[in-house]
This record gives sequence, C-alpha cells and structure tokens, in this order.
Amino acid sequence: MRIIAIVAAVLGLSAATVFAQTDTKGDIEVSHPWAAATTETKLTDSAVYMSLTDRGTRPDQLVAASSPVAQKAELHVFDVANGVYGMHQVDAMAISPGAASTVLRPGGAHVMLKSLKRPLHAGTTFPLTLTFQNAGALTIQVPVESPPPAAVDATDRQASKVSRDLFLKAGKGAPTDANWPSR
Repeated sequence: MRIIAIVAAVLGLSAATVFAQTDTKGDIEVSHPWAAATTETKLTDSAVYMSLTDRGTRPDQLVAASSPVAQKAELHVFDVANGVYGMHQVDAMAISPGAASTVLRPGGAHVMLKSLKRPLHAGTTFPLTLTFQNAGALTIQVPVESPPPAAVDATDRQASKVSRDLFLKAGKGAPTDANWPSR
C-alpha cells in the first residue's frame, strides 16, 4: 500500500485517482470517474470522465446526466466534421455488454458540465446522476482532479475518431479499453 502511495505521489496522482471507486446500478458499472478542476477565473464549464461497463447481456445507453454543481450536463464527443475539429452534443452513448468498457476520456467522449455554480477544486468531490436507458438512474461521487498536461490535449484527432463511434448509428460499436488509442 505504501509503495502505491509513493508511486502515485511521484506521478502526481491523487489518492482519489489511484483508489478510484466503482459504482453499479443493475448491469452497469461506473468506474474511475473524475472531473477537471476549474479556477475562480475559469468558472464556466468542466468535463467528467469515467469508464462505463455493461456486465449484462443486453446493450444499454447513457441518456442523461445532471449535477447540482452545474446548470446542466450534456453528453459530448469530439469529432471532425467538414474538416473542422470540434465538440458535439449527442443524445446518448452506447454501452455494449461484455468485458469491454465505454471509455469517456479527455479529447473524446465526456459529460460536459455547463454553467458551473461554483469552482471545482482539486481534492473535492461532487454528486453526478447518470441516467441509463435500461438500468435507470445512478448517483456517483466524482473526485475533482488537476489533469496532467497530456490529458487535456483536445487536439488528439485519433481519439476523436474513436469517440465518433459513440454516435448511435447502426453497426457502430463503442470505444473500449482494447481499441482506445493509448497515451
């Protein structure tokens, strides 16, 4: 345990990141949630990232999110449309059953917290309610982290290509730990 704490300190990770919680609702497992910290001068929006796993046999979808720390929460992906790289809101994110996870990461899919009501300080937590089409609502506690510089590289076009799969189009699969580009 002490060795893990030392490695985490060297890598600049907090205990919340290293010992991240896992929450479940029905067949859906939510693991390693975290949100990007804000400052007093940058108080408008933030993003929440996590892994979503469907341990059941039928597909599910993340269809909504909400939190008391923001006016609203939206489901977003990054994509290239007409040669322009940008963030787009989607109605739902597919979660395929099996061992693979749908991964929400910087530069890809995420829950966007719009019009924050207060700053999100590193080391704190806040509640986020995720609503799934089949599993229903699940409220989790989200640790606030200061992301490493590589994590906020929103120009990662390969990650945006993978996040595009979250659009609910026939025949498209969701990003998984196995097919997501490594950093």
